[in-house]
Amino acid sequence: MAKKKLQHYVNNKEFLAAMIEYKKSVVEAEKRNEQRPPVTPYIGECIMKIAVHLSHKPNFVNYTFKDEFISDGIENCLQYIDNFDPEKSQNPFAYFTQIIFYAFLRRIQKEKKHLYTKYKLADEINVTNMNYDTQDHDGGTDYVNKSKADEWSRDHIDVFIENFEETKRRKRNRNTAVDTLMSD
Repeated sequence: MAKKKLQHYVNNKEFLAAMIEYKKSVVEAEKRNEQRPPVTPYIGECIMKIAVHLSHKPNFVNYTFKDEFISDGIENCLQYIDNFDPEKSQNPFAYFTQIIFYAFLRRIQKEKKHLYTKYKLADEINVTNMNYDTQDHDGGTDYVNKSKADEWSRDHIDVFIENFEETKRRKRNRNTAVDTLMSD
């Protein structure tokens, strides 16, 4: 059986040609003191396709904030579009894929931070409410019957909080060690 030729969703040669043309139009507009030209629909389509396809990769597919991934990636590409230099690289596909990849990683970190804050707040509220829930009208202890799902959820949240705080602690210690080395 003959192998099927892969059809790429972004043609790198056409993308490069479009980027070169766009960069020329930006330079010309600057020379004439005109407003910067908008990104062409083709370049925008290429960036969009890269972001969408990257969001389907196994390391990003199971996150619930896929739309935020894509929008962050596109925003970062438009923010750094001027840094692409066709003289240094002939591969705009790789350039924009890297930008989008790191935008996805930053979004994951932001979402983890939000989740940590939410879990930590819920944890503190539960600790406070437990003081009220554990005493019945006679002053004795009232044990609440927890389901397996509640126990799993509680364990999952505790592990998440623990891992997040440990990662934060390691980063802080690493930064402290680097600062100490720099001052010596």
